[in-house]
Amino acid sequence: MDQKPMKLLTRGAAAAAVLALAACASQDKVPAAAAVAVSHNAVENAVSAGAPELAPQDLTAAREKMMRANQALAAKDYKLARDLAVQAQADAKLAQSKATSAKATAAADQLNADLRVLRQEVDRANADQATGQSGATGQTQSNQ
Repeated sequence: MDQKPMKLLTRGAAAAAVLALAACASQDKVPAAAAVAVSHNAVENAVSAGAPELAPQDLTAAREKMMRANQALAAKDYKLARDLAVQAQADAKLAQSKATSAKATAAADQLNADLRVLRQEVDRANADQATGQSGATGQTQSNQ
């Protein structure tokens, strides 16, 4: 048998394997870069929701993981970059949720305080009206 076709076939298979590996590496890069971008947006959303004041620990964790994800992306460790980016996104969403919840709780507390004041005013007005009516009724009966 002729060795030339076997060598060509072997070389072709090796070239295909190298191309397949290169394609896998670049496919890993795209999701990792996208995950890092999404985590960056999640951190920005948490900041705009008030997380620096209302959930600083979770926001700090998100920022640290995002920074490490960027470093892993630069080092071409795409799996680690993607994993850290996903974790950063989760931490940022948690920070955003905590900030939003704290704001909602504060608004509800303020509303309850306002309602309490209104109830006191209504009760006072009803008491004054009742006192005024009983005094007027007493005067009418004494006049008869």
